[in-house]
Amino acid sequence: MMKLYSFHSSSAAYRTRIALNLKNAPYEIVPVRFGPGGGENKGPEYSQLNPQQLVPTLVTDEGVIPQSLAIMGYLDGKFPDPPFMPKEPWGRAMIMSIACNICCDIHPVNNLRIRKYLKDPLGHSDAEVEEWQRHWIDVSFTGLEAWVKEQRGKYCWGDEPSVADICLVPQVTNARRVKIDMAKFPNLDEIDARCRELSAFIKAQPDQQPDWPRR
Repeated sequence: MMKLYSFHSSSAAYRTRIALNLKNAPYEIVPVRFGPGGGENKGPEYSQLNPQQLVPTLVTDEGVIPQSLAIMGYLDGKFPDPPFMPKEPWGRAMIMSIACNICCDIHPVNNLRIRKYLKDPLGHSDAEVEEWQRHWIDVSFTGLEAWVKEQRGKYCWGDEPSVADICLVPQVTNARRVKIDMAKFPNLDEIDARCRELSAFIKAQPDQQPDWPRR
């Protein structure tokens, strides 16, 4: 059985959980604690497994795979049904355009380690950091909304969930957390709602994970 090293609120780990669930792939979650009282990602054991000290990390019989997009590519080859990507080159390019918009343009400037650096040592307040997040999500969602409007079917591309949708849903979760008005992005909002009706997406939610804080 594969092992997924995951943190409940990590967007990259969230999208990887969705991918594994859509493939009905057998896997075990190994929680990795971040932040105050945790920091397991910086410990020697995890650092040896993933020198970047990030999640997700997927451990397979063939070896260790970091980075969510790489893991999705592996899963699509290992478990071809249902496919994450069409066979025809144009559709693959369109899906990856959407996925890269989210994973390369939005996520890197909004993730936990960037926010922490903005606060300490750069000295920005919580309100300023949240405004930073809102600005960059809003800028990218504006372009993505227009792009998806021209390309979409039931989902970001076509009538079945793809890598694009797997990447979108966790980013919409982040957007809502910082109070982005998703009514400005009706296509993205509709796709997100449709995805959240699927069990693979429901089981991957942060509050469904074993390391979700429960009182």
